[in-house]
Amino acid sequence: MIRVLIVDDHAILRRGLAYIISETDDMQVVGEAESSAQVMHLVRETPVDVVLLDITMADRNGLDTLKLLKKEKPRVAVLMLSMHPEELYALRSIKAGASGYLNKASAPALLVTAIRQVASGHKYISAAVAEELANNFTDGSSQERHATLSDREYETMRLIASGKTLSEIAEEMSLSPKTVSVYRARLLQKMQLKNNAELTHYALKNQLVD
Repeated sequence: MIRVLIVDDHAILRRGLAYIISETDDMQVVGEAESSAQVMHLVRETPVDVVLLDITMADRNGLDTLKLLKKEKPRVAVLMLSMHPEELYALRSIKAGASGYLNKASAPALLVTAIRQVASGHKYISAAVAEELANNFTDGSSQERHATLSDREYETMRLIASGKTLSEIAEEMSLSPKTVSVYRARLLQKMQLKNNAELTHYALKNQLVD
């Protein structure tokens, strides 16, 4: 029996995912969490084989939580489940230790297959993610400036490009405005950009904003 932990900050979505899993005869939901703190508590207290992990949560984003999970429970398979398109987070998730990445739009049809695949020790790679991986190795243009950013810097860039203020970004990322300013300065330097306008233009041109 595959033991699954569902992590998402929307109760309705958690219920929907739990229902899909309940229709199978080889897996069961052993817990639900809506925050990074809750998932870390549950994996310490409950045997888990697969964690379905959302990218966006209130207290800590999914990539940071993924890194904590893999450090503390390296044998637990983590399947990232997000509303964000694959090109925004899939490669970063896999590089950070995820066993797969599934867009929520395709979850009902592919969820069970993906869970079984990662539970067996394999990666779950959708056609879109496979294409991104191939481009990453074969296309020189894939090594664009944003590829040099850390996960925090990358998220800061996306939020600035989406029009959020530093204070709003600090609240969303659970950081201080001063720390966000440091990330902003670093990413501008790494990407050789002068200001938020140039950053926003770059993000839009490269389709890095939803």
